Amino acid sequence: MQSFILEHWFAVALLVVYSAILLWHARLGYRQSGNIGGFLVGGRHMGGVIIGVSFFATFASTNSYLGLAGKGYSFGAPWMLFPLMMVVATYLSWRLVAPELRRFTAMTDTVTVPEFLGARFASQSVRVITGLIIAMASLLYLIAIFKGAGNLFQVFLGIPYEAAVGLMLLVVLVYTTVGGFVSVVRTDVIQGVLMLIGSMVLFGFVTTHIGGPGRMFDLMAMPAKEHLFTWNAGAPLLVVMGIALAGSMKLLIDPRQISRFYGLRDAASVSRGIAFAIGGLLIIQFCLFPLGLYAHFLIDDIADTDLIVPTLIQDPSIFPLLVADFLVVAILSAAMSSMDSVLLVAGSVTMRDVIGVVVPVREERQTIYTRIGVISCAALAALFALNPFGDIVEITTFSGSLYAVCFVPAIMVGLHWRRGSAIAVVASFGSGILTVLLWRGVGLSSTLHEVLPALVISMGVYVVLARQTANVNTADVVAFFATKGTKQSVRAATETA
Repeated sequence: MQSFILEHWFAVALLVVYSAILLWHARLGYRQSGNIGGFLVGGRHMGGVIIGVSFFATFASTNSYLGLAGKGYSFGAPWMLFPLMMVVATYLSWRLVAPELRRFTAMTDTVTVPEFLGARFASQSVRVITGLIIAMASLLYLIAIFKGAGNLFQVFLGIPYEAAVGLMLLVVLVYTTVGGFVSVVRTDVIQGVLMLIGSMVLFGFVTTHIGGPGRMFDLMAMPAKEHLFTWNAGAPLLVVMGIALAGSMKLLIDPRQISRFYGLRDAASVSRGIAFAIGGLLIIQFCLFPLGLYAHFLIDDIADTDLIVPTLIQDPSIFPLLVADFLVVAILSAAMSSMDSVLLVAGSVTMRDVIGVVVPVREERQTIYTRIGVISCAALAALFALNPFGDIVEITTFSGSLYAVCFVPAIMVGLHWRRGSAIAVVASFGSGILTVLLWRGVGLSSTLHEVLPALVISMGVYVVLARQTANVNTADVVAFFATKGTKQSVRAATETA
């Protein structure tokens, strides 16, 4: 242990400083988390810049640094379609979802996605079912994050995988359960800066080591590698596009992403935040995605592409020890920036929108019960992560498929189309999930990714039933659509906050 600390003193020092910052932010967050609104949405007093940074930092987890970056090794050049779709999805999220979601949730004083959908469609059943879907999909995503962090510690630091999972669990629980939304968002700013620097360092050192970006032409000229630059390189193009769509859609409707919009101070904050959200995501993803292709110059056949980036970081001919130490901390921050947000969402919906609907909890006790939910969800995910059932990309895209087929109709369409009912929403949930499971079960995902047919079916079911059933006519929904797109809507959102 002593020799390890002496060798990796820089990483240890960074981790000490980093942990101190986390605890400080937890303390600040605790002061503003006296009620459930403060704990889950920071009292709706956050600026656009800090939310914009938190948005890209929350998305770019170990899934990006380890899973997505390494997958280019087998999927080839078509894999670069994924970051392009991410940028488009981020723009649409801030333009189509953020303003209206912030306005509706401020009008109705709702603080979770299930609570919002329950109010939009006037149904507690919709609220509970949404909570169950989010809890399940969040669990899958947490497993993937734990796997990525465990792989990193195991390869680079020599820490047993199980111990690494336990360490991550302990650290992230401390500041998430204590500080809530305020702590998570403030911490995301620090983590976002580390992640930006880390992605550029990774790209710069690896690119320099292989001889510059021009080496891609050499790779294209190799008979054994030229297939990597065809449309169906490592998998059929429709499969790759489906994976990219499932992942990108999370930027539009994943509760851990769109819950950021709940905390925006006013409508003007949306315009300020979008540039930071898109800019940060653009830099990180376009620095990381080429690494899988570059790895063909550095690593012979590797079965688990999740291990490519940890293996490269460990290579002293590419990264000096101090740089490698910094990258480990940067990737660790990426894991935490997503894990804390997912935990906050999973814990809140489990206790507030599932259990809390069946067994109501007094207002003054909701915060403590939500903290218990966060701890429970984290422990369960860590337990499953000890023996994960797939690689990082496979797990996260499956959770992304669930979110896309369920929430694109309910959230995207529900915010912009007056028609809609609880029956239409529940039916779209069921048809979308059933299609995903059946498509995977019969083996069709190897030629066409399941998210594509499932999204078409769930959207079609929602539109057809929405037209055939009565609209929701509660006072809040009527007022929301009556002022939609007017100056009054902007003023109403600001005044409600």
